[in-house]
Amino acid sequence: MKTQWKAFLLDAGAEYEDDVVAHFGNPEQEQAVVNSGLVFSDLGHLGIIAAHGKDVESFLQNQFSNDVSQVGEHLSQLNALCTPKGRILGLFRLFRLGDIWHLRLPADTLDAVIQRLRLYVLRADVTLEDVSANFLRIGVTGESAVRELTDAVGPVPDEINHVTRHGDVSIARIAGVHPRFEVYATSLEAATGLWDTLNVRGAPVGLSAWRLTEIQAGMPTIFAATAELFVPQMLNLQLVDGLNFKKGCYPGQEIVARMQYLGTLKRRMYLGRIDTSDLPRPADELFTAGDSSQSSGRIVDAQPHPDGGYAALAVLQIKAVEAGPLHLGSSDGPVFTVGDLPYAFEQDPRPAGN
Repeated sequence: MKTQWKAFLLDAGAEYEDDVVAHFGNPEQEQAVVNSGLVFSDLGHLGIIAAHGKDVESFLQNQFSNDVSQVGEHLSQLNALCTPKGRILGLFRLFRLGDIWHLRLPADTLDAVIQRLRLYVLRADVTLEDVSANFLRIGVTGESAVRELTDAVGPVPDEINHVTRHGDVSIARIAGVHPRFEVYATSLEAATGLWDTLNVRGAPVGLSAWRLTEIQAGMPTIFAATAELFVPQMLNLQLVDGLNFKKGCYPGQEIVARMQYLGTLKRRMYLGRIDTSDLPRPADELFTAGDSSQSSGRIVDAQPHPDGGYAALAVLQIKAVEAGPLHLGSSDGPVFTVGDLPYAFEQDPRPAGN
C-alpha cells in the first residue's frame, strides 16, 4: 500500500527528500498558505506502533505519563515515555481501534520507543509491533477543514483529542491555530479519495509546512536528536493535556512529580522567531549575550515562517528569557525573539530558583 500511495503522490506533484514529501513544487508558497487557506499533507514522516494483548492496558498505564484509562474508541491522548531519570524518550499520540492501541510518533524515534517498551514487557501478555505500513496518514488544517472533511468522509470531532470513525478512516482532532486534524486511513481507496476531494478547494503541502502548523500550535515534538533532553514540564505537557499527576507510577514519575510539587520549574518551552538564513535544527543550543560557555536552551523544532526567518519552539531557562535576548548557536548568534503561545503558562506562586 505504501508503494502505491507514493506513486499516487508523485503523480500529484510531490517532491520527495529522504523518503518523505518535502513539497509540491513551491515550498515558499506552501508556508504562506498555511495561515490563509485549507491545506493538507502526507504524514509519512510519522510511524505507528501497535500494542495488544490481554494485559496491554495495565502495561501501558504503568509506562506512560498520562492516564491511558481515559483513551477509548472516540478519545485519543498525547503521551510520553520517559526514562527513569524523567527525560522524554518518545512523545506520541495514543489512540485505539478496537482492542488494539496505537502510538503515533516520529518515525525516527519509533525503534527506540518500541525497544524500550519491550524491556518492560517481561511476562505480561503484550505484543508490540511496527504497523506503520498498515496506515496512510494525512494532516488537514484550515478554517474550512471541518466542512471539507465532513463533506468528504463524515462528521468530525468537535473537541481536541476526540476521534470519529467512518469505515476505513479515523479522524483525530488535534490542537491548532485553525481547526486541525490527523486522518488515519487503512485502505488506499479511502486515502486517495480523500486526497482528491481535498485537492478541489485546498492545497497540498509538504513536511515543513505541516511542522510549521505544529510549531504555531505550541505542540512539541520529540525527534531522535532531542530524545532524553527534556522532562515533560519543560515541553509544557502539563498545559496541553499530556501529563497526569494523579495516575500511578511510571518510569521517571518520581522526578516529574517532584518538579511539580517540590521544585521550581526553571525551564519551559517558548514560541519565537529567529531571523537567520540557516535552518535551526532540533537540539541546537541557544545562549545569553556575552556567554558562550553554557547554553540556556535548545531548539525543539523550527521551520520557515512565511514572513521571513524561522518560527521555532525552544526550551529555555526562564531566568535567561527574563534577563534579555537569547542567541542561536553562540552568544552573538541570531536572536530568538519570544512570541506568544496559543495557551497560557500556569501561575507558580513559588519564588524562582537559580
